[in-house]
Amino acid sequence: MYEEAIKSAQGHFANILKEQLDRVERMKKVEEWVDYSKLMPIIIGIVGGDGIGPYIAEESKKVLKFLLEKEEKEGKVEFRDIHGLTIEKRAEVKKAIPDDVLEEIKKCHVILKGPTTTPKAGDPWPNIESANVAMRRELDLFANVRPVRVPSEGIEWVFFRENTEGAYVLGSKGIEVTPDLAIDFKVITVQGSERIIRLAFEYAKKNNRKKVTAVTKANVVKTTDGKFLDVFYKIAKEYPDIIADDWFIDIMTAKLIDKKRRTQFQVLVLPNLYGDILTDEAAEFQGGVGTAGSANIGKRYAMFEAIHGSAPRMVEEGRAKYADPSSMLRASAMLLRHIGFEDRGNKLDMAMDICGQFERKLVITGRPDGATGAEFAEYVMDTVKRSDLEEYWKTFQK
Repeated sequence: MYEEAIKSAQGHFANILKEQLDRVERMKKVEEWVDYSKLMPIIIGIVGGDGIGPYIAEESKKVLKFLLEKEEKEGKVEFRDIHGLTIEKRAEVKKAIPDDVLEEIKKCHVILKGPTTTPKAGDPWPNIESANVAMRRELDLFANVRPVRVPSEGIEWVFFRENTEGAYVLGSKGIEVTPDLAIDFKVITVQGSERIIRLAFEYAKKNNRKKVTAVTKANVVKTTDGKFLDVFYKIAKEYPDIIADDWFIDIMTAKLIDKKRRTQFQVLVLPNLYGDILTDEAAEFQGGVGTAGSANIGKRYAMFEAIHGSAPRMVEEGRAKYADPSSMLRASAMLLRHIGFEDRGNKLDMAMDICGQFERKLVITGRPDGATGAEFAEYVMDTVKRSDLEEYWKTFQK
């Protein structure tokens, strides 16, 4: 009765298996990490995206150029604006990333990217893949690093979310076997797990963090999540001075809001879907997803972005200039540290704490009753200029 449907599904699955086995072989090849100290210039691409993306990207570029003014004048840093990663152009060419845009992106060393629209059912756009998912795959950006800082509550979490596997990488390759049966796929590899988990432990070691926590659902999703957890504890043995533990995703969402437990977590490493869910929850402690940035790290390329969406309604209603650039400014701080300007990245984070959490002389509401993104960017830059910035920041920690 279902022979043809099963045969078709088998062929589809065989193609997925071949694609993923080829990917495993590529990951087995040794690739060195880029050394930014040897690059002249370091090319920073600014990709506006769509919706509110170009507005908050412009303010973030303004702050970056202010912080790197000397290096830009000396030719050590170069900024490039990359256009065309809009939903209109992506829909026109029916690709997650248009070929010419991807070509320009690959000419850069690091990217600061605004949010992009991912079509969903009922939208007037074709069912094209997420630009984020495609970019992470094309540039092999395997580590999505998302910090959340709330100094006044003792919260300083850093999440290492695997970016190229899990449920998302095959999210557009599920199959409707019959009108009654739809199946999606999830993939976890030893190589993909090893590199994200090792990066989390190395971060903990370098930054004097004492604990790394794995988050899975290995008690139910035994094969894929089980493999991730097995690799986690295998690598943990190489770091005897760091405590390694694991939690299931459902109880972890509860423990993040448990005041008695949440400050005990420091570095967390988790597969793609769980990482997306948990970091959105975590961002609420900092002021919401509009205040949280993220890094997408690979050995050759890196991309830094907001973790929220493109908010097309704000553009339609003429409110785009009131969009909060905080998420991209946080991402900019991560970008600065990644390319070797740790002092300036730290200053920007301190200024963001002061402007967004403590002092709050300007408040962004997304509407005319609040500050514009441009006004907030100026506020941040004025704060960075303070000669007593670090001491002033410390006064809010008491």
